[in-house]
Amino acid sequence: MTDRRTVLMAAGVAAVAAATGAAAAQSPDIRAPDIRATDIRGAVTFVGGKAIPEGHLEIYLEDPAIQDSGRRRAAKTSLKSEGGSKTIEFSLPLPASSTASPTLQVVARLERADGWLVARGSAQFQADLPVHVTLKAVIY
Repeated sequence: MTDRRTVLMAAGVAAVAAATGAAAAQSPDIRAPDIRATDIRGAVTFVGGKAIPEGHLEIYLEDPAIQDSGRRRAAKTSLKSEGGSKTIEFSLPLPASSTASPTLQVVARLERADGWLVARGSAQFQADLPVHVTLKAVIY
């Protein structure tokens, strides 16, 4: 006959095994959390297939056809690059007003901790297709 302590220990071991298996099955690349069906999905890479440098990655929608700089940027997300991943996946909420614009772009900016821009890239947005943005090093 099993007692309560044995059952709880078995449940704990099963939970740890499940968590470890899920972590081991995940790729070393960073994945975007909580993707909804209405989100823009995509990935950021670095030119030449190199690892993305360490820094703060800001990804946003921008419509260069809009003259008002305050309205030019729409949705935005921020991610952290630890410096080892070759791909960082992201998702952006798609604003209802942005779907009709043929000039809409997804822009990615990578900055160091001190605010210096390290790399930038952009890609044309096409509805219902994933976006692939390649970061290119910024030369000062």
